[in-house]
Amino acid sequence: MGLAYYRIRGGNRLRGTVSISGAKNAALPIMAAALLCEGEVVLHDIPNVDDVDSLAELLRTLGCEAERRPDGSMRLHVRSEANSHAPYDIVRKMRASICVLGPLLAKRGKAQVSMPGGCAFGFRPVDLHILAMQKLGADVELRSGDIFSTTRRLRGCEMFLGGPFGSTVLGTANAMMAATLAEGETIIEMAACEPEVVDLANFLIKCGAKITGQGTPRIHIQGVQRLMGCEYRIIPDRIEAGTFMIAAAITNGELTIKNCRMDHLLAFVDRLSAVGVQTERTEQGVFVSSARRLLPTDVTTQVFPGFATDLQAQLMALLCMADGNSIVTEKIFPDRFLHVAELNRMGANLRKEGPTVIVQGVKQLVGAPVMASDLRASAALVLAGLAAQGVTEVNRIYHIERGYQNMEEKLRAVGADIERRTDGEI
Repeated sequence: MGLAYYRIRGGNRLRGTVSISGAKNAALPIMAAALLCEGEVVLHDIPNVDDVDSLAELLRTLGCEAERRPDGSMRLHVRSEANSHAPYDIVRKMRASICVLGPLLAKRGKAQVSMPGGCAFGFRPVDLHILAMQKLGADVELRSGDIFSTTRRLRGCEMFLGGPFGSTVLGTANAMMAATLAEGETIIEMAACEPEVVDLANFLIKCGAKITGQGTPRIHIQGVQRLMGCEYRIIPDRIEAGTFMIAAAITNGELTIKNCRMDHLLAFVDRLSAVGVQTERTEQGVFVSSARRLLPTDVTTQVFPGFATDLQAQLMALLCMADGNSIVTEKIFPDRFLHVAELNRMGANLRKEGPTVIVQGVKQLVGAPVMASDLRASAALVLAGLAAQGVTEVNRIYHIERGYQNMEEKLRAVGADIERRTDGEI
């Protein structure tokens, strides 16, 4: 079977309504947190994406039933705690697999987790995850590419989780999950403030955890004896929402975005406004439209509530069409610019200088065969293809399908000329 790709004929103005799926980056750690729980967990608004399927596969190997339901929910129930090994052949598919480390250690007293894979845009170490487990009293060592960790009982502590590029989202998630069953109080200083961390905390609280301070840089966790399963709804995906907002702007279209939390997108909406994109809250959702003349702007990615690194590539695609020079600076992952060369293949005028890209706007992008390099870069190439003159083929779309639910179907429903094809099709 050949590899799938998108074939896009650009130039169509998008109009209509798009409904945003549940947040992948919230769903994954919450699914992992089911390992902490006794009884059944039911999660609503679980996105139908490959990363969720990969984590469900991993949970099954760890003795947890993971069943998708026709209504879009997922049922999780731990039936056996005999296996605490997260193997490489599953973990290599995505970085979020590291989220099982904390729950396995806290609930089962041991964990063997292979070093994770994911998107290839620079070195992203797991040292803060390991530090958090050690601070909680676990013994940790690295052997043959695996993290081996054991403990008789985790104990509460104070820990600082700041790194060279700010706080760590998955590291905060791991520390918080492990601390829920630790003895005593844990304080996480310089915790990540992202909405996905808050969503995980709210889920754990519903299961019986004692957590305060989520959404701030200082989180308090008072350990409890056990957590019970519950029913919970995942927050909307702010990155998918932002991607479709740019889809409206880059095609000079008009879209209503349903199931969208604007309070999760304030920095992003601020930059859209500077470019000339209007966002208006309505009873139906968020209405997005844009001026015909897009203005240049400067943007720097930051930890939440700053501009999200996961929307950097998509905004860059839009700035390619602006009337003037823009500057994009990446403060979270300085090497996250693999999309630059591909956008240049489509007629963009981009110049990378260290962690910064200078974007000189052009009047028109031109369709071309391009290669996706990671999840969000893939989305940027699709957006560029929607605006380009002629046909664009976006290859290696398995990156997109890791994190966007039915992207081509949603785009086609609002007027895009986009098809999912397989190598060999005419």
